[in-house]
Amino acid sequence: MSTPDHADRLARLRAELARRGLDGFVVPISDEHMSEYVGAYAQRMAWLTGFGGSAGTAAVLPAKAAVFVDGRYTVQVRDQVDGSLYDYVGVPQSSVAEWLGANVSAGQKIGYDPWLHGIDWARGLAAALTAKGASLIAVDSNPIDAVWDDQPAPSAAPIAVYDTEQAGQSAADKRGVIADWLKTQGLDTTVMTALDSIAWTFNIRGEDVSHTPVGLAFALLHDDATADLFVAPEKITDAVRAHLGNSVRIHDRTAFEPALAALAGKRVAVDPDRAVAAIFTALEGAGAKIARHRDPAVLPKAIKNSAELAGTRAAHVRDGVAVARFLKWMEEVAPQGGLDELGAAAKLRAFRDESGVLKDLSFDTISAAGPNGALPHYKVDETTNRAIESGTLYLVDSGGQYADGTTDITRTIAIGEPSAEMRRRFTQVLKGHIALATARFPKGTRGSQLDILARQYLWADGVDYAHGTGHGVGAYLAVHEGPQRIAKPAGGQAGTEEPLHAGMILSNEPGYYKAGHFGIRIENLVVVEPVRIEGAEEDMLGFETITFAPIARNLIVGAMLSPAEADWLDAYHAEVLEKLSPGMVAADREWLAGACAPIDRGVAALAA
Repeated sequence: MSTPDHADRLARLRAELARRGLDGFVVPISDEHMSEYVGAYAQRMAWLTGFGGSAGTAAVLPAKAAVFVDGRYTVQVRDQVDGSLYDYVGVPQSSVAEWLGANVSAGQKIGYDPWLHGIDWARGLAAALTAKGASLIAVDSNPIDAVWDDQPAPSAAPIAVYDTEQAGQSAADKRGVIADWLKTQGLDTTVMTALDSIAWTFNIRGEDVSHTPVGLAFALLHDDATADLFVAPEKITDAVRAHLGNSVRIHDRTAFEPALAALAGKRVAVDPDRAVAAIFTALEGAGAKIARHRDPAVLPKAIKNSAELAGTRAAHVRDGVAVARFLKWMEEVAPQGGLDELGAAAKLRAFRDESGVLKDLSFDTISAAGPNGALPHYKVDETTNRAIESGTLYLVDSGGQYADGTTDITRTIAIGEPSAEMRRRFTQVLKGHIALATARFPKGTRGSQLDILARQYLWADGVDYAHGTGHGVGAYLAVHEGPQRIAKPAGGQAGTEEPLHAGMILSNEPGYYKAGHFGIRIENLVVVEPVRIEGAEEDMLGFETITFAPIARNLIVGAMLSPAEADWLDAYHAEVLEKLSPGMVAADREWLAGACAPIDRGVAALAA
């Protein structure tokens, strides 16, 4: 539960709003780049409310306040945010605009930071408030920053060069491709704000956001293949300056907004999903001609080249050794008792660290025991930390950042003897996982068209899971990367209608969650690849699985697997054994051989 300190923080914000003549304020989890994960300096909602999730918004009025989260965080928000201070509002069932529309009075002024919200969101909220006789006001400076006494400064970590050999394409070539696109569109310049797009385009990496190797920067790319990069000067080393060359002009980050004002009369591409409202306002004020286009780096970044794929495959083998060693350790230690979620997560991190080349985790490890596993986006801390007990399931979703690739893997294991229900649901999830892993589909297929493959066996029992089945993954970049996604088409989720292209990396992660009892998820990463089918009349695609770690055989009801599914599982485990064994000591190899043994359908059926 939230501490009394959050009541004081809310009171101080309200006093600051009153001083500025504002009646309310909207607080998102966001930064100036519309990032999914943000630096410590931008964690304004967490500071104000205590909420520690990665997606959410707060709205504050003089006598009421609310927090808005989706279904992933229904339990977490109640654990972390004081219900006497904030209403809990679920999205998409409701929205900030609906709540404010129901609670504002005519004449009230609601503030927002135009550097933290998208333009369409701002215009939509402005219209909703106008209908109530209220108004939306863009603030010049964020009022939370004025009352957050110990607010961290933005990271000063230096930018690093990302080697062209690992990137597989030079930064100059990437700028050339974008310049050609600008010319074909009749445009002069594109505004680039997404941190992973900037890192990919310029072949640079950074340490400014936890778990995502990016640096805080803005960029303008022009039709002559030159660029302007806006970044704090202390972050640029001589090596980076030499790497970028004369065609990239380096400016202080503070010069970005004035540079937008200098684009008067220019035809400028801006991505409304990635560029904040302030950028549109500045360009409109300058008289630039704005063309709404998706960030031109998004699709080529998602379609990995051969060097990126080779690096990613190597990273997954290295990471698989660490995960397999952890699974062996869990099998030996967890049944003895005395282990908790934090201790297990720390041990998995230690196994990854032993590689000597781990840069960071790719996200906060989801280390979830028993009922905590039923929260798909659970985050363990000192207050939620749970003992790992016999007779329960333990779910661990984790990943590493290596210079050659980004990993993301989920395994579910039984602590002691699993129940028949646990084994049935696990096997249904596994069957869905295999169905997606073995899918063959024509070019042009969207993620929404494949999602049912992973859910069909759960649906047959009248159960489902409330998250997407697959997200894109970067190459030593963001663990969640668009535009591709495998999910239900309902709800307008971005990426579900994006055609899949050879070279894209996605997760394959169906699951099942029984509230208050246990959670199950099996996640591997896959690469979209061309496939040859004799007599095919279409160009066909499929998936190459690149994640390697044992899948818990004692949770599988072998009699529920078809011969083809059992063959897939046995072949997968044979590949796990082949790829991971060289990186292991003898005792670990011996354990791995047992964990990867062929499934015994007869024994499994009798055990069920």
